[in-house]
Amino acid sequence: MHAMKSLHIIGSKEMGGAERWFARFLAAMQRHGAPVAAVVRRGSDLARRHLDGLPVDQLPLRTVWDPLSRYEVAQLIARSDAPIVQTYMGRATRLTHLAPGRGKVHVSRLGGYYRLPPFAHAHAWVGNTRGLCDWMIRGGLPADRVFHITNFADPARPATATELDALRRQIALRADDCLLLTAGRLIDVKGQRYLVDAFARLPQEIGGRRLRLAVLGDGPLREQLEQQARQLGVADRILWAGWQHDPAPWFHLADMVVFPSRDAETLGNVILEAWAYGKPLVATAFRGAREIARHQDDAWVVPCDDAAALAAGIEQLLRDPALQTRMVERGLARIRQDFSEAGVVAQYRALYAQLADRR
Repeated sequence: MHAMKSLHIIGSKEMGGAERWFARFLAAMQRHGAPVAAVVRRGSDLARRHLDGLPVDQLPLRTVWDPLSRYEVAQLIARSDAPIVQTYMGRATRLTHLAPGRGKVHVSRLGGYYRLPPFAHAHAWVGNTRGLCDWMIRGGLPADRVFHITNFADPARPATATELDALRRQIALRADDCLLLTAGRLIDVKGQRYLVDAFARLPQEIGGRRLRLAVLGDGPLREQLEQQARQLGVADRILWAGWQHDPAPWFHLADMVVFPSRDAETLGNVILEAWAYGKPLVATAFRGAREIARHQDDAWVVPCDDAAALAAGIEQLLRDPALQTRMVERGLARIRQDFSEAGVVAQYRALYAQLADRR
């Protein structure tokens, strides 16, 4: 397939799921021989440390209304030799308006149920779930220019015994501890308050193993969640690990992954990470999970916003090692079949070629 170059623009300041996907996706494209270039906000987390080995430009990307920022984006696009310009989230998309007659295509990738008018000027749209694509079409975007391409799961990064021992010592993880892991920005849609509540409802030990919970991520709700844990008497068994640039050692040490998002969550990359790392998964039945997870097959799925059901699901799965083993096998198979890096990259490259032919 022709190695068509693409330019990717994102305007975020801090790291989150969309930003992590941006870095992972561009690195994967490059690995598979597709030339890419990135434009990120000056001084952002992405600019500082997450795009090593990729060609990167930094722009101020001040606000969505700033005419100077829009001009700077237009000038950079005009200088670029990439026929495909892909934007992520609102700021980058609203600042990107391609001049007519230049032969370039603007693809807007949506990872959530955003207001559609700020995205309507793009030439094509990518949604990472079928539900999101259907919603875009119902919202008035032309069906023949809305494309479903899911996210891929990174292959599990091997961790050395030295790395794992160091992390065990760092978090004082005992040999008989059972470590539950969750990951995500500490914001309302991720539902961590229901998980803290559920954790408090669980026995301190199951099968002679002390339960502990590691929370990977940061965000505005951290202080509130820590206060909740103190009030419920479980603060001493919860690890607030903050944002982890490399979460691999944490996934390797985990006995189970729990993903408690609320209904508005679009896809939920943590589901894919749990499967890729071969970990039993308890997830809520949010929009993305209803589309990709299969209850008692590759995940134990419980209602959203229901701490009692979440606690019951965690306990039931922890007490059934045979079911855990079956779920892990199915999860690994789902990654191979539906969420491989090579497959997703191939779909994007085919889409770019298709859109370029339409110019």
